[in-house]
Amino acid sequence: MSADARPDEVPAAYGQEGADPRRWKALTVCLVAGFMTLLDVSIVNVALPTIRTGLDAPQSTLQWVVSGYALAFGLVLVPAGRFGDMYGRRNAFVFGVVLFTLASAAAGVAQDPTWLVIARLVQGVAGGIINPQVSGLIQQLFRGSERGRAFGLLGATIGISTAIGPLLGGLLIYLGGDHDGWRLVFYVNVPIGILAVVLAYRYIPLLKPGERRRESIDPVGVLLLAIGVVLILLPLVEGQQWQSPERWLLPPAGLIVIAGFVAWERRYGRRSQPVVDLSLFGRRSYALGALLAALYFAGFTAIFFILTLYLQNGLHYSALTAGLATTPFAVGSAVTSVLGGRIVTRFGRPLVVGGLVLVAVALAVTELMVRLVPGHQVAWAIAVPLLAAGLGSGLVISPNQTLTLSEVPVVRAGAAGGVLQTGQRIGSAIGIAVVGSVFFGAASSNGDYSLAFRHGLLLTIAFVLVALVVAVIDVITARRAARP
Repeated sequence: MSADARPDEVPAAYGQEGADPRRWKALTVCLVAGFMTLLDVSIVNVALPTIRTGLDAPQSTLQWVVSGYALAFGLVLVPAGRFGDMYGRRNAFVFGVVLFTLASAAAGVAQDPTWLVIARLVQGVAGGIINPQVSGLIQQLFRGSERGRAFGLLGATIGISTAIGPLLGGLLIYLGGDHDGWRLVFYVNVPIGILAVVLAYRYIPLLKPGERRRESIDPVGVLLLAIGVVLILLPLVEGQQWQSPERWLLPPAGLIVIAGFVAWERRYGRRSQPVVDLSLFGRRSYALGALLAALYFAGFTAIFFILTLYLQNGLHYSALTAGLATTPFAVGSAVTSVLGGRIVTRFGRPLVVGGLVLVAVALAVTELMVRLVPGHQVAWAIAVPLLAAGLGSGLVISPNQTLTLSEVPVVRAGAAGGVLQTGQRIGSAIGIAVVGSVFFGAASSNGDYSLAFRHGLLLTIAFVLVALVVAVIDVITARRAARP
């Protein structure tokens, strides 16, 4: 290792001499755990009716089963990434998986709604600990084209877990029955978590004590960031239950706190390493990539939210059938995520532009099919456009993540990945809140779920198009910068 090499960089770990032979096995362990945590974002949606029946839970509790997980998940991403950068990503990863496994078991045996909500909050915290370690380990263990391939597999994991959640949830509920089938949604995580912990100790490299960096965790910065994120996310994730207009005072207050956080980080950064290195946003690839990801996730996540509601509430599909309708998107995303990871270093951001165009066009065709086709045939009619949308999505998520983190120093990879994923979680919450309000508003006014879905879908297309504008700006500025 050279004299100026960072302590947790793995030298030549990318098909070159000195490569860590365990790197692909380590990646597999990380992706399995990441899949488990991201799956729990969407898999619970189709289980809510059976949870309500099984626990006699009020609607407000059901909302917290979903929103509490998302809120806790987004809250800890950045400090967890920073902790992994400082003290070793394997330790943080294993702790997160153990906590997630125990919380999943607790959720599965829950005897009342409060018990279930607390377990979901702990699950969310654990998921937020795990995910920045995954992107950080990819940065640590891979370089060049291999890093693109690794991020391609991560992108496939993100796309598949989000899209296949309703299908897997519906299948588990079908197997477990209408009263207790929802418990299988949580129990399925337990054997996966145990296996992930065992394999993590075997394959994920551990920092030696002398390689750990002695830095402050920046507690003031962590607290300010946490308060800001909560103030922004809370009225969004509680949008359907908290109808008071005063809730919209919280996001501006959150932005003020975030501004205070930025000021503190600038000041703190003059004497020590802050929890978020603001110089990252001086890199065009990171700043525009993070914005693009937040915008795309606002539309991407909302698609499955309103599609599941439309099929189950509007067309009275079963949970399993509604889940099957999302499968084409998952298949398309899986195929092109892996492909996109392999070719992103050759094509760069224009690949993302092409993916966004395909997503927008495919969703527009989906809207047209819902408009023209009778309700009982909708699932078949939208299969091909959803497959095309999935193919486009695979060319967006993993290539964008690769490009966004391409210039980030390895020793800051966990925190940088945490910031990126926090933006994705905020984008998802904004998308679901805004698109959901349009959907529910249209559905309640005239009872036409088809019209409500089409209105919500048009709004998701708008988010995708704004993300496309950001991608085009990045392509143009990059080409201008490359001119002599």
